[in-house]
Amino acid sequence: MAAAAHDALTDPNSPLVNISCFDLLLIELVPLAERMARAFDASLDGHSTTTGPTPTPTSSSSTATAAAAVKRGTATASASAQTASISSGATVSAGAGAGVVGANGAPTLALAADGLPSTTIFRDSVYVRLERLGFRVGEGLSERFSRDRPRFTDQLDVIKFLCKDVWTVVFKKQIDNLKTNHRGVFVLTDSKFRPFARMSMTTHTEAIVRAQPHLYFPCGIIRGVLSSLGIKATVQAETTELPTASFQIKTIPAKS
Repeated sequence: MAAAAHDALTDPNSPLVNISCFDLLLIELVPLAERMARAFDASLDGHSTTTGPTPTPTSSSSTATAAAAVKRGTATASASAQTASISSGATVSAGAGAGVVGANGAPTLALAADGLPSTTIFRDSVYVRLERLGFRVGEGLSERFSRDRPRFTDQLDVIKFLCKDVWTVVFKKQIDNLKTNHRGVFVLTDSKFRPFARMSMTTHTEAIVRAQPHLYFPCGIIRGVLSSLGIKATVQAETTELPTASFQIKTIPAKS
């Protein structure tokens, strides 16, 4: 039975995961998360506006106070979203669409897929939603496909299971390159990351910014697989050239 399960995992044509349905899921997940994040961002703005002090036309100081209150509320919400993502054991990759450089070399505010500004609250909300969805999927995949395997011997054995078996089930190919410093840090590189296969934009910079949200769900899958097998870790992902994607895993030592 174990041999049959292993053959099913390594067979690219195995129907364990319907790749067409999964591709459609990944295509729709990011826009859905962005729409929900945009609604959440708007609700925060509306709440701050309606609950803040009502400025009077004759009082400039009251207007300034109200604006400051709104700014403080937005900053507090942003900090709360960031804390939530960190406390869940995940981290947002640095520079994940925070801004792009204009033609004159000056930084400009990045725009989301809907053409509106990509604020900190918006990006954090999208990340948390997609990463947590991926985390639950990763837990389920690990429970399903590790039960017939021999016991894992160490962290490297678990990472190899992720790179070979799990990645084959989900993306129909293995990770192309695995590096480690043997101190709990692993770098996984997929030179032909399937979600990026059909992705293209007008400019290289715009493509990199728009591609970043599509890495959040796979980050969650990785963290979910590791968590299910007793390894706490943070996962960061980045791409500098489509369709390549790199995932950096930093394991968290267990408390003695």
